[in-house]
Amino acid sequence: MLDIDVIRADPEKIRTMLVHRNKDPAILDRLIQADNEWRQLTNENNQLRKTRNQVSMGIAKLPKGPEKDRQIKEMRTVGDKISANDRQMEELEGIRTDCLLNIPNIPDASVPLGKDDTENVVQYEWGEKREFDFPIKDHSQLIRDLDIIDFDRAVKVAGSGFYCLKGDGARLERALINYFLDMHAKQGYREVFPPVVVNKTAVIGTGQYPNLKDDMYCLEKDEMWLNPTAEVPVTNLLNGEILSKEDLPIKLTAYLPSFRREVGKHADTNGIIRVHEFNKVEMVRFVEPSTSYQALEELRHDAEELIRGLKLPYHVLLLCTGDMSFSCSKCFDLELWAPAHQKWLEASSCSNFLDFQARRAKIKYRPAPHLKSEYVHTLNGSGLALPRTMVAILENYQNADGSVTIPEVLRPYMGGQETIVPPKHIVGQSAAKKE
Repeated sequence: MLDIDVIRADPEKIRTMLVHRNKDPAILDRLIQADNEWRQLTNENNQLRKTRNQVSMGIAKLPKGPEKDRQIKEMRTVGDKISANDRQMEELEGIRTDCLLNIPNIPDASVPLGKDDTENVVQYEWGEKREFDFPIKDHSQLIRDLDIIDFDRAVKVAGSGFYCLKGDGARLERALINYFLDMHAKQGYREVFPPVVVNKTAVIGTGQYPNLKDDMYCLEKDEMWLNPTAEVPVTNLLNGEILSKEDLPIKLTAYLPSFRREVGKHADTNGIIRVHEFNKVEMVRFVEPSTSYQALEELRHDAEELIRGLKLPYHVLLLCTGDMSFSCSKCFDLELWAPAHQKWLEASSCSNFLDFQARRAKIKYRPAPHLKSEYVHTLNGSGLALPRTMVAILENYQNADGSVTIPEVLRPYMGGQETIVPPKHIVGQSAAKKE
């Protein structure tokens, strides 16, 4: 959430920002009108209360009689006016809050202007794209030939857009999760395992609500939500707290399954590039404001270290104003090369939110015991998202005989196993087809 004083100081800057972020500036006009009316009523009530207090002191000294009765009646009218103004101010406060919750963060000056993902800027590329001397398969064919994911049976349980990992697919997923968490521990992150379900306060705190409410799964009876990303529960572990300077920086990591309805998009029925439920390891940082952009560089490095360990080609994108997420001020995407698809797939977004989330979640720190508390800066990065990392591994590490080589860093987590091979007989395949 932006500081309303920042908006008041330069509303035209905010108007330009909204245009650059593909948002309707009408919300700013609505905010300014409500704020102006609220401030006028606030000033009026302050003056009315001052007058009422002064007159009330004089009334106490008056003898009983017509003059005293007249002034008492006038002050009752003043009290009624104050109450009416208070009710109107409460309505205006609701409009102000709604507008502020729907205005995105201000991009950093280093963020390129652009309308959509076609105007993101490639920062650099790492790794060599493998040259294959045999016809390669895409991941959707590989997972079927290797019998490591079952879509049909998952549909029975949850519907389209969900899948069931099995055998070496499940073991590879678990190996990746453990590898990511262990690497983050070496990088200085403390592991947490928060709830998968979050409340409305939490999704407001990190900026998913109301901006992405239609893309989340809501448990309406309890007004709870399935987390759309582990960023939500991990960041909100500190909701409403005032930290000391000595507490910072705080570096947390967590594995959680995450859920997105993908409204307006289609789940990948042939593979796992776009699905409704996916595993992800998340990094979250809470830092002093003066250090947040340095922390963003470190966060990106931590995510890149995971990819380099897997020896997967990737590139780094600096997102433009029109493609950044609602809450961030600056964001880098790390995209893995998928050779069969001949395209880059996002596996991590590393973002600096400045104090935008901290204002919503009321997370502060005290620079010194005698100083006023200030909002911390928050950052988060995927380290990494599992489905697209799995896609990149399968496509980059496939072999001519249909097997897939397991990246060396993952083999200790899979009992030394070096390859995933097609099964000679897929157990239960005929039964699944019959059903």
